[in-house]
Amino acid sequence: MPRYEYRCRTCDDTFELSRPMAESSAPAACPGGHDDTVKLLSAVAVGGSRSAAPAAAQGGGGGGGGCCGGGCCG
Repeated sequence: MPRYEYRCRTCDDTFELSRPMAESSAPAACPGGHDDTVKLLSAVAVGGSRSAAPAAAQGGGGGGGGCCGGGCCG
């Protein structure tokens, strides 16, 4: 189940809740009982191992993907 981070505007406390994605926008009371909360935008880092270098850095790389990388820009 995904975890969402919220901040209470009353006491400035930051807290997390586990809830289904369908309920991610539902109101959430802070642990102090205040109802004036806002859901925070969380950044998620996804990547491979530390030793893996991008293909371009390894000397292999041709373009592809994206408009200008695919040669469609004139």
